Amino acid sequence: MLAAAFAVLWYNGQLVRLRNYCDETREELKKCTWPTWNELKGSTVVVMISILLLGGFTMVVDAVFAFLVRAIT
Repeated sequence: MLAAAFAVLWYNGQLVRLRNYCDETREELKKCTWPTWNELKGSTVVVMISILLLGGFTMVVDAVFAFLVRAIT
């Protein structure tokens, strides 16, 4: 079954297209500039602080709305 699927893909030229796609992707990834270890750690700290601030803001707003709904009802 697997051999038949492979043969059909090869016959239709899909394997060549897949190989070309992988080669082009590798070439594009070589052009990227990847962050250094220190840049990565710094970005991680910024993301963690942002998540904490957003979570705290969401909790405060939720508590205020819950209080207002309880006060109205």
